[in-house]
Amino acid sequence: MKTNSGAVFATMVGVSVSIGAISGIAIRGQQVKTPHGYVIAEADVTDPKALQNYGEKIAETLAPFNHRYIVSTSKIQALEGDPPKSRVVVIEFDSVQKAREWYDSPVYAAIRPIRQMAAKSRIFIVEGVVPQ
Repeated sequence: MKTNSGAVFATMVGVSVSIGAISGIAIRGQQVKTPHGYVIAEADVTDPKALQNYGEKIAETLAPFNHRYIVSTSKIQALEGDPPKSRVVVIEFDSVQKAREWYDSPVYAAIRPIRQMAAKSRIFIVEGVVPQ
């Protein structure tokens, strides 16, 4: 029986492409999605002028990090317990690790004392829900 080598080659290429495409889909489906990291700050401002100075400098500390402000407000409604007296800020990062890298960065460490003197704060990092 005589076979057409061109047809066999085309079939093999088609099968290889199909396997490659299916493998790519399977690998993408198995990629681990990293949950976002959130820096949450509650601040009771004691020195508004000093905190304004901090506010003018914080953007440059965040610039190298992929971040997004989720909340930055003094409009707080207490549902249970005592709310912060002045302000709540939530900043989203690509991961908890990135949030920590920002907090530990030398540029943020340089201005952290300004905030610490200007407000009584609670600041923490939380891990978000894994994106679907």
